[in-house]
Amino acid sequence: MFDTAYIIDYKRYLTSERHSPANTVTSYIHDITRFAYFLDESGKTCFDTATGDDVKRFLTQLEASGLSRATLSRCIASLKAFFNHLYNEGRILQNPASDITAAAVIKKPPRILTDGEIVSLLEQPGNKDPKGSRDKAMLETMYATGMRVSELVALDISDVSLETGLITCRNGKERIIPVYAAAVAALDFYLSSARPVIAQQGENALFVNINGGRISRQGFWKILKSYTEKARIQVDITPQILRNSFAAHLLENGADLHSLQEMLGHADLSSTQVYARVVKQQLKDIYNKSHPRA
Repeated sequence: MFDTAYIIDYKRYLTSERHSPANTVTSYIHDITRFAYFLDESGKTCFDTATGDDVKRFLTQLEASGLSRATLSRCIASLKAFFNHLYNEGRILQNPASDITAAAVIKKPPRILTDGEIVSLLEQPGNKDPKGSRDKAMLETMYATGMRVSELVALDISDVSLETGLITCRNGKERIIPVYAAAVAALDFYLSSARPVIAQQGENALFVNINGGRISRQGFWKILKSYTEKARIQVDITPQILRNSFAAHLLENGADLHSLQEMLGHADLSSTQVYARVVKQQLKDIYNKSHPRA
């Protein structure tokens, strides 16, 4: 679990010592908490271990999600002020935000896996043991639904309907997402043959760790990294990249933006339109490479 003590202390500092306006405090704490969540999903548990690359990746991810330049600039200011404070107080040895500027956030499209990479990744876990069955069900569910990793690990057994092929996501924006047949089959095998072997009695979580309790975000990251290496995919696949691939592949095969927005749980359509731009660029690249007069 991520250590939020620095955030609590910083909020007290802004309010009691700096006497910052309430809206400024709210904005700064929101941005810093969002970065803490990003670090947590990356497997880090405190700000002491944050690097300049972490900050850049975080800001790049925010830009790819469709945030405005003004919001990004504010987020940069929030992080710089926060880490300057920690550094000046001697709480961190290096300031990961010292060299970060708005120009450092390079606008690039979200990484999308090819069909071959997806197939290779999903083929890695087998049903030879309960862990393999669980892992296959998790990866299939992740790609089938495009859920965030926090939403995936928050699923309970009651959220899955194998009969209808639907999963209800209740963490974040509540929504119902269809699941393709192969994912339903993987979930069915896991629930009938694997989960009863490893789950603690009375545990409601859909996906459990080897100790029988709910699996963590960090646990899923490690599992994903392991199978990425086994598949010999030359990119560090993250849960966000699986989500990106889900979205782009649906658009490539005819899904409309509003339906995709609903499945992804986006509050703003502009966040979903990022994927449409990626698909259009891919089509343009194919045209330029393939058309005899291009």
